[in-house]
Amino acid sequence: MTRMSFLNSNQSPLVIEPAPASFDSLLEIVFSKRQFFREKLLAHGVLLFRGYRVDTVTKFERFVRLFSGKNLFNYAGGVSPRVPLSDGVYTSTEYPAQLMLSLHNELSYADAFPRHLYFCCLTAPETGGETTIGDSRRILQNIDPEIVDLFRQKQVCYIRNLQAEKGTGYSWQESFETDCPIAVENHCRRIGAEFEWQAGGGLRIRQIRPATLKHPVTGEEVWFNQADGFHPSNLDEKSRLAWSDDQLRLNCCFGDGSPIDAAILEHVREVLASEMTPHKWQEGDILVLDNILAAHGRMPFSGARKISVAMT
Repeated sequence: MTRMSFLNSNQSPLVIEPAPASFDSLLEIVFSKRQFFREKLLAHGVLLFRGYRVDTVTKFERFVRLFSGKNLFNYAGGVSPRVPLSDGVYTSTEYPAQLMLSLHNELSYADAFPRHLYFCCLTAPETGGETTIGDSRRILQNIDPEIVDLFRQKQVCYIRNLQAEKGTGYSWQESFETDCPIAVENHCRRIGAEFEWQAGGGLRIRQIRPATLKHPVTGEEVWFNQADGFHPSNLDEKSRLAWSDDQLRLNCCFGDGSPIDAAILEHVREVLASEMTPHKWQEGDILVLDNILAAHGRMPFSGARKISVAMT
């Protein structure tokens, strides 16, 4: 027997809880009601499985493979520093604890991106550390229509500069999970990225992507880009002054090469902030997100925080 409820008036996430609690009961309901939960995911964008005693990476991976029926998505080539925990399971973004990560859709800057995300809380943070979620449809609706039209017309060009030396989490070797330049070049071609090796062994990548997207099942249009996170206006003044534009780790412009006005992105950030709903983690929680319908982020935290992530 399962109970379903909502944590807030947004009706997202839909919470699924057991009676009684066990990991085996989670596998049983996912196996028997997989199509039902997939339909609920389309309706609400986010599902929360709570109280099923998911306390290891192995259990989490079993859940993801059963729920999705697919191979796990390889994050190689992604922006965020992560540590692989098993084949297709990673740590969540390894950014410093004091940083807040704004709402975004995973890998929206790449031609190949996951349809679904899965987060599992193995160790809850002492304070803070909520994963924020937001409805990508509402985000689009609340952005100034003239700004939306501008982004639809011009798209977004994402620019990344990857370092030559390993150890920082921002080298091309760590990003692409390989030491082979040829493998990196082949991967770039697969994801539609232009690449250029730099003097000193670094790598510059350019990818032009749409700023909005239509969901392949529901047909709904959503805001689906990370211009606000890549743009230099997202940095503090000290960081902006430390690098020239062509040296920044992340940068972006419109797809035609013209600059994006910082004031436009400030409006976007205000909308994103207004749409954030924080999810306070309990150990064993699993969040399942439709990566097109739902954006996610992270609040600052203190203490240990171990959140695993998988993608399909």
